Amino acid sequence: MSWVSSGRACWRSFIFPVSVSLLAVLPLSGCGRHASSNPPGNFPSAGNSTKTGNSQPTPSAPVGPASSGASKSAARQSPQLATPGEYVEEGNASWYGVPFNGRRTSNGEIYDMNTMTAAHRTLPFNSVIRVTNLTTGQQAEVRINDRGPFVAGRIIDLSSAAAKAAGIWGPGVGPVRLEMVSGSNPYVGTFAVQVGAFRVKENAGRLQSRLAARYSPVLIQLYDSPTGTYYRVRVGSVPSLGAAQQLASKLQGEGFVPFVVRLDSTASVSVGNSQ
Repeated sequence: MSWVSSGRACWRSFIFPVSVSLLAVLPLSGCGRHASSNPPGNFPSAGNSTKTGNSQPTPSAPVGPASSGASKSAARQSPQLATPGEYVEEGNASWYGVPFNGRRTSNGEIYDMNTMTAAHRTLPFNSVIRVTNLTTGQQAEVRINDRGPFVAGRIIDLSSAAAKAAGIWGPGVGPVRLEMVSGSNPYVGTFAVQVGAFRVKENAGRLQSRLAARYSPVLIQLYDSPTGTYYRVRVGSVPSLGAAQQLASKLQGEGFVPFVVRLDSTASVSVGNSQ
C-alpha cells in the first residue's frame, strides 16, 4: 500500500507484471536513511533474491502454535477473542509515514504516523501486537489498522512513532517478533491471495481472465494510493489462514509472488472482468 515518503519513511511496494505471464516484485527501495527521492529501480523476477535477503520469496506464516497445527484447530472455533501469545510471527519490519500521513487506512481511519499503529496483511483490525526488535530487544505495542506491506520478506509496516519505539526507524528495516496481546482470532475469517497490482485496469483484467480458468473467485480490488489508483488481483476466498497459505504455495509454484491477505468488509472490490 505504501510508496516512499520523503527523506526518512519507508515505501511499501506492489507487484507488477513484466509481461502478461511473468510477475515481478517492486521491492522497497529502502527505508530510513536508505531511502531517496529517486523512483524505484529495476524489478527483480519472482525467483530472484530481494533486499530482505530471501533467495525465494515465500508466503509469510506465523511460528509457534500456528506452525504446529493450531491454525487448523483455531479454524474450527468461532471467531472469538484470541488467547494472548497464541499468535507469534517472525520476519522483517519496515515503516511508513509521509505521504500516507493524513490519508485513510484500510479500516477507514485517518492515518496518523505519530500514533502507535501498524499495517499487517492478515491480522484482524484492532488487534494489539507486541513488536520485539530481535537485534536490540526494544519493544512496542501497536494496534493494527491498515493492510501491508506488500513486499516479500516483510511482515509488518510500523507507523513512524512505533518504528522509533521499536528501534526500526533509523535502519528502516529490521528483524522482529510479533506476539498478539489482544484481538480477534487471527486464524479465522475470509482470506485471499494477492498475485498482482497494476496501474492499468486492462492489465489486471487480463490476469483475472487468465486465472479464472483455474481459480474461483478471482477479484480485483481498487486501491487509491498517493500516486494514483492501483488494481490488485486477488485469488480465492477461503475461511482460514492455513488454507490461504496452501493456496499461496500453489500460486508461488506457478511463478507468482503471492501475499496472503485478509478480506475486509471495508475493501472496495470489483468481481467482474475489468476489461
